[in-house]
Amino acid sequence: MHLSDFDFHLPEDLIATRPAVPRSSARLLVAQGAQLTDSIVHDLTHWVRAGDRLVLNDTRVIPARLSGVRARHSAQGHTEARIDVTLLEPQADGTWTALIKPLKKVKPGEEVRFSDDLCATLTGTADGQGHLLFNLRGDDFDAALAQAGAMPLPPYIAAKRPADAQDHIDYQTVFAKNAGAVAAPTASLHFDTELLQALAEMGVQFSHVTLHVGAGTFLPVKVDDVLSHKMHAEWGRVDAQAVQDIRATKAAGGRVIPVGTTALRLIETAAQSGTLQAWEGDTDIFIYPGFRFRVADGLMTNFHLPKSTLMMLVSALMGQDAIRNIYAHAIEKRYRFFSYGDSSLLLPQQG
Repeated sequence: MHLSDFDFHLPEDLIATRPAVPRSSARLLVAQGAQLTDSIVHDLTHWVRAGDRLVLNDTRVIPARLSGVRARHSAQGHTEARIDVTLLEPQADGTWTALIKPLKKVKPGEEVRFSDDLCATLTGTADGQGHLLFNLRGDDFDAALAQAGAMPLPPYIAAKRPADAQDHIDYQTVFAKNAGAVAAPTASLHFDTELLQALAEMGVQFSHVTLHVGAGTFLPVKVDDVLSHKMHAEWGRVDAQAVQDIRATKAAGGRVIPVGTTALRLIETAAQSGTLQAWEGDTDIFIYPGFRFRVADGLMTNFHLPKSTLMMLVSALMGQDAIRNIYAHAIEKRYRFFSYGDSSLLLPQQG
């Protein structure tokens, strides 16, 4: 299985840099087996049924991008350097791992100041990342970060424009709850309260799980033999209530449809023993063609990067030929791609 098997040409102008307004007005490509239908997200009520269960990732994206100044006093006098930081993950010792640019401009023990309230000291480096110890904790840290930080837009958007105040709204789901992600579960960005209410009124049920999406979700696959690729790990939790409800839906003949690849990866991680169990920890599950799905009966997901692990995941669900046809159709019909783009509902069998 080669990386080129998951490649395709994407016109640059199909990469969305802003979401549809309102959220649920984005386009939805429905794939029921080989049958493709062009629809709209707010018409999701036409495609799911009473008794189906949507699994939603309730992670909350933190404003993880920071810009600060490192001041240094030496025999040569006072010097300053502009430092850009992307927070990655909190550690047990109270530090945060972070991407720091330029890392060579900061020495261990030096401080980077991001605002009048927020600063951090570099305690060390490892594997090209820095470890930062902030001056604040808890709610005080959250408040200062909200003021000083910017939303961590994906590289393919950040290369086209800087994050702004609107992204604090756009790059967060309406049901975001548990803070810790540095990338959004983007399929869920299409849901607004009106759509959630309409789905609930028709008898669709919901389960919430938490997977803190990491910056590694954007890392490219660098090996030709995809089976030798090592996935990044992300923290997640599936609680006992979600397990009970998902099992009940399956037993009653309803479909379990995760919204987003993060929710899918998490529930399939929790079912690796053979049956779905309550689970908490770091998952580095890698889903590629040949994978046996134990929980998911479908998937709502945006359109993914060529040669990415997420292309491998959707190919595992639908089949490689089917995904090629789906993506060819999406490009021909000018669907908008990636995090702020349009969405798809992938149902492996006609239902």
